[in-house]
This record gives sequence, structure tokens and C-alpha cells, in this order.
Amino acid sequence: MVAATTVLGLAGIVVSGTATAQSEVAGAGGAAGDIAMTQIALGDLTFDVRTAGPEDGEVAILLHGFPQTSYEWRHQIRALAEAGFRVVAPDQRGYSAGARPTDTADYALPLLVEDVLGLADAVGAERFHIVGHDWGAIVAWAVAVAAADRVITANPVSVPHPDAFARVLSDPDSCQVAASSYFDLFIQPDSEDGFLANDQALLRGLYAGMGDDAVAEYLRVLGSKPALGAALDWYRANIGDRNLQRPATGAVTVPTMFTWSDGDTALCIDGAVLTEEYVDGPYRFEVLEGIDHWIPEMAAEKLSALLVEHLTQYSER
Repeated sequence: MVAATTVLGLAGIVVSGTATAQSEVAGAGGAAGDIAMTQIALGDLTFDVRTAGPEDGEVAILLHGFPQTSYEWRHQIRALAEAGFRVVAPDQRGYSAGARPTDTADYALPLLVEDVLGLADAVGAERFHIVGHDWGAIVAWAVAVAAADRVITANPVSVPHPDAFARVLSDPDSCQVAASSYFDLFIQPDSEDGFLANDQALLRGLYAGMGDDAVAEYLRVLGSKPALGAALDWYRANIGDRNLQRPATGAVTVPTMFTWSDGDTALCIDGAVLTEEYVDGPYRFEVLEGIDHWIPEMAAEKLSALLVEHLTQYSER
């Protein structure tokens, strides 16, 4: 297990003796849904983390995807905190400036899983709920299998079970093959240069339809070559020949809710439907109609309600 420096309070986390929390909304530590920005150190890596909710609440760890940050969960963080959960949403490896290795191999999936378990240890969560969107969903699936004894519920959003995803990516007749053609660009060395050229035009284009505040936050974090290159290293370290390069994940046995949207052009229906075959525990499949890939932001109220309901259903408190 990764060593962690761990002093946790509602106002934030103390790392190496220095208080680092600051509020994203007025009155941090007041209302249950107030979000504090904190830091957690795991060995040589220091993660920027959004937290909210009561100190003694059941922990829910929320994992963002590409090219976003934990800010994508702001609506769900508040909803879950108000429902009594202690929410921990990190800017993951490569996205946090203090957790940005330069070797592509340092972004392999097992290390991303290790980060999550280290964060759980850091906040004193022997058991926890796991939620993830996009790449965060892939990590969430993997955590749910690798640490099934610690996961109360798994709640992946958008990306199907990795074994189902690999299966459809290997099927020339699947719609997913064409939908994932962008992998070819993303895994190229220095592909971040193209995204950042012309005042970050290509990167900005990925955020079409999002609010200005969200775009500004994502560009603040990812608008440099080192940061965006690290985020793209998730693809380079885990994808080759337009498929996931990893052993089979295996079946999920914990209660699972998978949420997918039919307007997602990057993740077609094939893998979403097959996912049920890779869950042996209680399974719930939610389809959001008319919503694109950015579910946590574009269907914020609906996803928040689904998560509160599912986590509450299996709460151990």
C-alpha cells in the first residue's frame, strides 16, 4: 500500500504539517455541500483534491476523465455531501502538478489503481464507494475488481467494463472501432503540441457546449505541454493497436451502476450492452437519452440523483 501523510478535517487535509485547504465556495466548513480544495501526499506524489461532506460520512471517491479535472464533479460532490457522504475527488496522476511523473510507463493502469487505494488509506476509508467518468471509469472498474473487499459500490459513467470494451474494440463489425479512431492521434509522441497550437484551438474544441467557468478551469490545469502531455500519457501507457493493453480485468462482484448516454460519439452502444456480462454482483444499467459524453456536466441533476440513490441503497451506515 502507498504510504500517505494523513491528517483529515472538514476544512481540509494537512500535508507535511502545512494546512492547504481553501474553499471554492463561500463559507467552507459551513454547509454540507461546500467544497474545499486540499492536498494529499502519497509518497513522492502530491494530489490536489476536492473534498466535501461530514468528516464521519461514508467515503465516496470520484475520479475524473480526460481532458477534465475533479471540477467536472462539482455538482455531484455537493449532492453527495448534502446526502451525508464524505466526498473525495482528486485531480489524478498527471493532472495534479505535484503528481506528474515524466515517464510514460508511470501512467499504467495498475499505478492509477494504486493511487486510488492510497487516497482511500489517506482519508481513513477502509471501505468506500467508487465513481468514475471516462478514464476515471476505467480506473473505477479496475479498483472494484482489485479491491472488491474495500468497495461498497462501483459507479462507472460512460465507459463500459474494460473487458467488454476490449472485446468490441477487437470486433471489426463493432461501431466502437470507428468511434475510437481518435486513439491513433492521442497516442502519438508530442500529440499535445497539436492540441495547444493556435491558442489551444483543438483542446478548446473538445469543451464545446460546456460553461465558460469549466473551460477556464480545464485550460488552467491542462493548458501547458507538461500537463497535457501527462494527461495524454494515460493513452500512451495503456493503449496500443487501438485497444487496451492490459490483462483481462475480470468480473465485478460488488453492487454496480453503469450510466451511459446515447449521444456519446466516443462510446457506442455495443460495449455498453455487453457490460452486464462482466458484472456478477447486483447490476443497474442507466441510459440517459439525448446526452453527450460529458454526463456529469450535461446531465448534472440526473446523474447526481442516480448516484445519491445508488450509494444510499447500499450504504453501510
